[in-house]
Amino acid sequence: MVTGDLRSKIDRLWDSFWSGGMSNPLQIIEQITYLMFLIRLDERQALKERAANRSGRPITDPIYAADTDHLRWRRFSELDPETMYTLVRDKVFPWLRSLGGDGSTYAHHMRDARFDIPSSALLTKVVDQLKTMDLGVGDTKGDLYEYMLSKIATAGQNGQFRTPRHIIELMVRMMAPKPDDEICDPACGTAGFLVASAEYVAETHSAAMLDKVSRDHYHNSMFHGFDFDSTMLRIASMNMMMHQVEAPDIRYRDSLSQDAANDEGRYSLILANPPFAGSLDYERTAKDLLATVRTKKTELLFLALFLKLLKPGGRAAVIVPDGVLSGSTKVHKELRRLLVEDHKLDAVVKLPGGVFKPYAGVSTAILLFTRTDSGGTDEVWFYEVTADGWSLDDKRTPLLESAKLGPVPDVALEADDHARNNLPDVLDRWNKRLGSERQRARTEQSFCIPKADIAAQDFDLNYNRYKQVVHDDVEYRPPAEIIAEIEKLNTEMQQGLADLEAMLK
Repeated sequence: MVTGDLRSKIDRLWDSFWSGGMSNPLQIIEQITYLMFLIRLDERQALKERAANRSGRPITDPIYAADTDHLRWRRFSELDPETMYTLVRDKVFPWLRSLGGDGSTYAHHMRDARFDIPSSALLTKVVDQLKTMDLGVGDTKGDLYEYMLSKIATAGQNGQFRTPRHIIELMVRMMAPKPDDEICDPACGTAGFLVASAEYVAETHSAAMLDKVSRDHYHNSMFHGFDFDSTMLRIASMNMMMHQVEAPDIRYRDSLSQDAANDEGRYSLILANPPFAGSLDYERTAKDLLATVRTKKTELLFLALFLKLLKPGGRAAVIVPDGVLSGSTKVHKELRRLLVEDHKLDAVVKLPGGVFKPYAGVSTAILLFTRTDSGGTDEVWFYEVTADGWSLDDKRTPLLESAKLGPVPDVALEADDHARNNLPDVLDRWNKRLGSERQRARTEQSFCIPKADIAAQDFDLNYNRYKQVVHDDVEYRPPAEIIAEIEKLNTEMQQGLADLEAMLK
């Protein structure tokens, strides 16, 4: 977690960019990303040098040669402002762009690195501030990067790139990734789902990380993220590196295009909140997806894509707009039928309408399903989240102390806290969905619905379709008694009017 001291240093760093004439949050993070990457390269070179000194052998695969040693962070960061600015602009960044040949995902995404810091004064201030941050302890780099990414959301226009971290954590913990999983986010943005998955595996399977095969898989072949925004890819790649994943598969790809047709049945787990933004040109869309769902609606195409990418037995937790749950078109119904009849639909978790405010008020839900190719849906678990720990207005302020937020709070919630944070209850009841949850009434916040009932409703997956509302008990009175009372009141009213007329005469 970012401490108060480190948080204030990041805030001052951010303010320096703003006061220095840079206000685009993504551009700021990009520039910090490049500088942090240069720090990382210098650290790796230092490790290689220490290993060479201990062994008495030459450095293996040096990052810097004799003629580029002056481009290291520790060298240029000590220069005077004008000399440093000229060197970084004219030498360091061209060299950084040339690193693509080393094969790493980080170097690959640095090929288009641009130096946008406008003045030597700003560069000097930023370099000096980065020097004061202790980035070498535990997950400090990852925490720092997460905090910077949160500033994308608070800055405004680019907030749509970021799914709230507590919702990501809920989905990851519901899926409980294992060390042998192949995890994919086909629209990864800043890699929030992949980072949270990496943290979960490292936390809950620490013993497996001691095994070389598992460790190599974790660092080199477990995490796969695709996006078609090069800025997002650079940020995602750096985010993974800051969370100690050495070589994730972060690549440029339009996941719905024909070019992505070779990954069918490759992944055991998909976690995603893809951009459901209207329609798509048929020309760019993979033909096998269109064969499954003949539509231009991206929300339906992405669902078909998830089923295609999963291995048989593979699982998914994905965010969808409410229209997917209850849309009345033939394509909507057929895709829901496919999930329920041909595969295994595990759960529908309805989210509050304000989860993505202030950027969008659209109602959404989490769909959790398993690819089986042979059915398997017995009962579907439904849960309505009414509170996620934050206010559901545009301010999204926390409703509880920080220790009580998220799906796994540091402090146990009291009975009254549930009304402000449902997420721990979601996780607890999800783990009981095959047991006690099946006895819950449809008047409860969560319940299970048999497949036959869903089929009878045209495979409608809207929570409110199955929720039963408890009405307060009312006293029953025979209609004749009520009519007699109305007639009596009418007679009394007529008599009152007659008396009033008599008085006026």
